[in-house]
Amino acid sequence: MSAEPLEIHLAAGDVARALREDVRAGLTARPMWLPPKWLYDARGSELFEQITRLPEYYPTRAERAVLVERAARVAELTDAKTLIELGSGSSEKTRLLLDALSRHGTLGTFVPLDVSVSALRQSTADIAAAYPRLRVRGIVGDFTRHLDRLPAGGRRLVAFLGGTVGNLLPAERAAFLAAMRAALETGDWLLLGTDLVKDPAVVVPAYDDAAGVTAEFNRNVLRVLNRELGADFVPEDFAHVAHWDREQEWIEMRLRATRPMRVRVLDLTVDFAAGQELRTEVSAKFRPAGVAAELAAAGFATEACWTDPGGLFGVSLARAE
Repeated sequence: MSAEPLEIHLAAGDVARALREDVRAGLTARPMWLPPKWLYDARGSELFEQITRLPEYYPTRAERAVLVERAARVAELTDAKTLIELGSGSSEKTRLLLDALSRHGTLGTFVPLDVSVSALRQSTADIAAAYPRLRVRGIVGDFTRHLDRLPAGGRRLVAFLGGTVGNLLPAERAAFLAAMRAALETGDWLLLGTDLVKDPAVVVPAYDDAAGVTAEFNRNVLRVLNRELGADFVPEDFAHVAHWDREQEWIEMRLRATRPMRVRVLDLTVDFAAGQELRTEVSAKFRPAGVAAELAAAGFATEACWTDPGGLFGVSLARAE
């Protein structure tokens, strides 16, 4: 069965408008910031794939280890007929769930949601070829805005993996989980991947690798602004910084100006002092009890929380109450 035509809720004009709005808000704020989603153009996505294979970057390997061990149990507990993946990308880890649910005999439909038309078109074609009996229905949308467009009916399992939920600030995370619950029916399921709190000596190198791939990934957002908005950043004049915030228990990726400079973007003139920083990503780390509490506040009951053997990464299975 071939993949169905993509269902598009996010047009190119929407993306361009959101970029302009985010840049205007973030570069006029103090301290300055940009949302992490703008790191992921085609080049940024390639760099991130490289990052996931680096020796320092444990989250991808640790989460995959959990899914290898627990995917069959997820299938048994959920009896899911429809698997929905948010921010699907290549859906590589999701194949472990697709395999388990297919063996379990309940799965009929796979619905990946992603902001990238090109990435989604490729991934849905690949999944449809690999699972010819599966209905594959791709949705082009933003998981912070389009959860109400998810298909209704059937026993649904939503997978939100990779620790991406940690890129949301606490208030944003609460709003996302509440919207997720509103989009589901009682008895539907959420599978949530969360990177866990651990020694900063393990966490920080995952965001500041020796080969400098993460630094290049971070600076790539400036190239996105140059290309899409006609900005005149000199990316090489910004140093990559990975800062561990002990109080908030999160990593902040920042770009630090190595010299005084004036940058023009949109109709803004932005002055950077030497050493001034621009935050490009927050990546929160979690404790299992905290994850369960946040899920409960949004209307989910945690059925299980599994970790890899090293206790680095958690995958929570929660039921909509």
